Amino acid sequence: MKDPMRYVERFCYKHPYFGVKNLMLYVSVANVAFWILGAINPVLLSYLAFDPYLVLHGQIWRVVSFMFYPPSTGLLAFVVIYFYYWIGSTLEQYWGTPQFNIYFFSGVVLTVVYGLVIHLITGVRFVLNAQYIYLSMFFAFAALFPNMEVLLFFLLPVKIKWLAYVDAAFFLFGVLTTPFPVNLLPVLAVLNFFLFFGGELLRRAPRRSSASTVNFRKESRRIRREQRDRLYNHKCAVCGRTDTEYPQLEFRYCSRCAGYHCFCQDHINNHIHFTE
Repeated sequence: MKDPMRYVERFCYKHPYFGVKNLMLYVSVANVAFWILGAINPVLLSYLAFDPYLVLHGQIWRVVSFMFYPPSTGLLAFVVIYFYYWIGSTLEQYWGTPQFNIYFFSGVVLTVVYGLVIHLITGVRFVLNAQYIYLSMFFAFAALFPNMEVLLFFLLPVKIKWLAYVDAAFFLFGVLTTPFPVNLLPVLAVLNFFLFFGGELLRRAPRRSSASTVNFRKESRRIRREQRDRLYNHKCAVCGRTDTEYPQLEFRYCSRCAGYHCFCQDHINNHIHFTE
């Protein structure tokens, strides 16, 4: 079975202008604008959140406006907004505009569809903002740059992966303590993370060793199949395209990256440099 990300990458290659360029800039500006409106009149923020009951009773704008709900309150909101702007901008630079837009809006669509379906089936009423959309974006950033350091409380340097582990623990706690089926809403909201990174996480997972006899015939078939599927000389470290699938592309190696990393002509000058 092919990795579904291959289809996303091919779509992005064929539609290089798909999506909103600098998407997180617009989202962040809207966050600040609505934070100011909320500071003036807190009731205004209540018109932004995603509420399936109200959506089905005519307030259609909520399926979009909840994306712009400020991710925090008080003056801390500006720090959080900047943090997510930085993460989103880095992901867009690394992936390209089409793939980042697909990732962001797939989380939005999954949240809206599941929320409406659950409300129609159970009648349960709940209110959501974009908290889990931003969380899935943070998980993607941590998966790509696990060893990047940020200053926690502007003082303590900590690697992104440790913050991701803490967020994942709180996320799991919330899923386990929230009544069913509302507890699956955050799971669906970050499902795009598993769709994008599930294959890579499985490949990274440690394999359990076994002392049982190796089936050489089965293993030989597997190896031949992998060699057939991965018959290429060059593969881009960003988009995954190879010289076999796209013979018209040029591939080069970046001298500024740590290690031996190949990039296609579209990403040789547009990628985050490897440091390890």
